Amino acid sequence: MFTSCCPAWVKFAEQSYPELIDHLSSCKSPQQMAGVLFKTYGAKIDKIDPSKIFSVSIMPCTCKKFECERPEMTDSKHKDVDVVLTTRELANLLKDAGIDFHNLPDEEFDAPLGTYTGAGNLFGATGGVMEAALRTGYELITKKPIPDLDLKMVRGGEGVREAKVQVGDLQLKVGVVSGLKNVIPILEDVKAGKSDFHFIEVMTCPVGCVSGGGQPKVLLETDKEIAHKNRTASTYEHDAGLNLRKSHENPDIKRVYDEFLGQPLGHESHHLLHTKYVSRRKGEK
Repeated sequence: MFTSCCPAWVKFAEQSYPELIDHLSSCKSPQQMAGVLFKTYGAKIDKIDPSKIFSVSIMPCTCKKFECERPEMTDSKHKDVDVVLTTRELANLLKDAGIDFHNLPDEEFDAPLGTYTGAGNLFGATGGVMEAALRTGYELITKKPIPDLDLKMVRGGEGVREAKVQVGDLQLKVGVVSGLKNVIPILEDVKAGKSDFHFIEVMTCPVGCVSGGGQPKVLLETDKEIAHKNRTASTYEHDAGLNLRKSHENPDIKRVYDEFLGQPLGHESHHLLHTKYVSRRKGEK
């Protein structure tokens, strides 16, 4: 199975390898899951007409703008995410409006989904989605606490990383790919039946979302390397400093399932949180 949270990777697979799209996880991206929940569960608990909710997503990724426009992303019976602004666009807006961001008073996050975990935070760095999935997958399969939360074998920079992870009696072989050009040999191996990976994370950008096309510009190559390194390091430092570091222990997520979605992979959660993919290969429908 391939991850599906990077919309540029998903679109590439639909265009260039549509015969493999059944291997993509059916999970929507975090952006689209949040959007549909804001206009269903959020509207319900706040007693707001969902048509009155205008959802704005702030993302490091330019392709998120394309993703929110996909016609299937309307399971709330509205456009699930109305507008995507990049982090660079937000920074320009703050500057133009004369807002002193550093001196704004702190506030609590709004409900629902105001609580986040370290695992969720890791999605911004290459290998982070894999690490988050392994933290939860290990405990769901073995029914035991994972011995070490810091799965450094799946962390790293651009390229392909391979790791074997022992999960009870199961030895998982996982792959982490950053930089879209690096996934092509793996896709060819999958097509030829030669791949022995069980689960593969793919991120289009060089070191994951922290290096996304919507991030603040860095002009010099030397500065770019330092910026990417520092952004990645701060991501892992933030995770390490949180009390909640596993996705399945997030109390807000538990509450959403208890009060609204029912069981994971149940009817309502499957309808709202999962999607299908289509061939975008030229000449095919």
